Amino acid sequence: MSRMMKIIGTVAIINIVARIIGFLREMVIGNQFGTSAAADAIATAYTIPNFIYLVVGGGLTTAFISVYHSSKTDKAIFVRRMFTSVLMTATIITVLAVIFAEPLLKTTFPDLKPNQFELTYPLFLWMMPSTIILVLSTWMSGLLNLNDKFKLSSIAILVYNAAFVIISAPLVKWYGPMAYGIGALLGAVLMGVFLFAGIRKSKLYSLKPAFGKSEDVKRVWVIALPILLGGASMQFYAFIHRIAAAGLSEGAISAVNYASKLSNFPQAIMMTAVTTVIYPMLSKKEGEGDHETIKQLYKKGMLLLAALIAPATAVAYFFADPLVRLIFEHGEFDESSVLITVPIFKVFALSMFFLAANTYVTRFYYAKGNSMLPVIFSLISVLGINIAIIYALIDSLGASAIAYGTVISSAINLIMLVIYARVKWKL
Repeated sequence: MSRMMKIIGTVAIINIVARIIGFLREMVIGNQFGTSAAADAIATAYTIPNFIYLVVGGGLTTAFISVYHSSKTDKAIFVRRMFTSVLMTATIITVLAVIFAEPLLKTTFPDLKPNQFELTYPLFLWMMPSTIILVLSTWMSGLLNLNDKFKLSSIAILVYNAAFVIISAPLVKWYGPMAYGIGALLGAVLMGVFLFAGIRKSKLYSLKPAFGKSEDVKRVWVIALPILLGGASMQFYAFIHRIAAAGLSEGAISAVNYASKLSNFPQAIMMTAVTTVIYPMLSKKEGEGDHETIKQLYKKGMLLLAALIAPATAVAYFFADPLVRLIFEHGEFDESSVLITVPIFKVFALSMFFLAANTYVTRFYYAKGNSMLPVIFSLISVLGINIAIIYALIDSLGASAIAYGTVISSAINLIMLVIYARVKWKL
C-alpha cells in the first residue's frame, strides 16, 4: 500500500502542475476577454469536442483496462486492433461533426445570439479535429498506466495544457479569439506525438493499425457502451451549463465556465491522481478475486478523497471573493465580471467532493462488471434532478441556479451509488 501511496503522490504532483497550467489558460482567457461574447464563444466552441474527448476516450479506455488483464488473444494483437478501433471511431465522429457543424451547434445551443454564433462557428471548426487526437491520447495513456508508466501519461496532460496556452495567448494579437481554436488543435497534436513516442521508446507494443475480428475488442465495446452512456450523462453537466446560461445575459456562459473550472481544479487533481493509480490495481484484483483488497482500496480511497477535498471546499467557499479577484481580476476581467462569478463559484465549491467521489465509486462498479446501474443513476441525477432544480430556481437565482443543480444532483447520485455498493458488495 505504501508503494501505491508513493505513486499516487507522484502522479498528484504532476497533475497539480498540469492542472495549474491548464487553469492558467482560463486565467489568460479571462484577462484577454473577461466575460464578453468572445469569452462565451470560446467556452461554447470547446464544449462538444471536450464532451466527445471525455466520454468516448474515457469510456473506451476504461473498458479497455477492464478487458486487458483477461484478454484471451495475444496482447500485442489485441492492442493493435483496439488502437485501430479507437482511431476509426474518433475519426468518424469528428468528420460527421465537422460536416454538420452548423446544424449541430444551432440544435445544441439554440439560445445563442447571432453575434455569439458567428464567433463560435469558426472556433468550433478549428477545435473539433483535435478530438481525434485527444481520444487516442486518452487510450494511449490508459495503455501506459496498465504497464505502470503513470508518470508518462500524467506528463502528457501537462504537455497539452502548456502547449494550448503558450500557442494561443500570443496569437490573440493577430487572430483574436480564433487563436484558442488554433492552440487547441496544435496542443492536441503535440500531446499525441508525445504519447506515441513514449510508447515506442518504452517498447511496450506496436501501434501499427490492425484489422480483423477480435472477441476481446467486442468485449471492450460491450462494456464500453454503458460506460459511454454513463460518461455522457455526467458530462451533460457542461452542456446543461452552457444551454441554461445562454438564455441569461451576456457573460453568463463564461462566468459559469470560470466558476466551474475553478471549483473543479482541486477535486480534479486529487480524483485523477487517486483513480489513475487505483483503477488498474482494482481491475487486476477483481480478476484475481481478491475481494478483501478491493474493500480496502475502496475505503482508503474514499477517506483520502474526503481528507484532501474537504479543506479545499472550505477555503473555496469562505474565501470565494478574494480567490476570484486574485486569480481572474486582471485585464478585461473587471469588477462587474467578479460580481457575476463569485456567487456562482461559492455554490459550485460545495460540489467538489460529490463529483470526485461519484467518479471514484463508479470505477468499482465497472470493475465489478456492473456498468449499467451508474448510467441509470446518472440519468436520474443529471438529466432529471439537475435540470428540474435549475429551471425551478433560475428565475429567482439567475446563474447560481445552475450551480445549485450540480451540487444537489451530484450529492443524490453519490448517495445512490454508495447505498447500492454497500448492499450488493459490502463495500
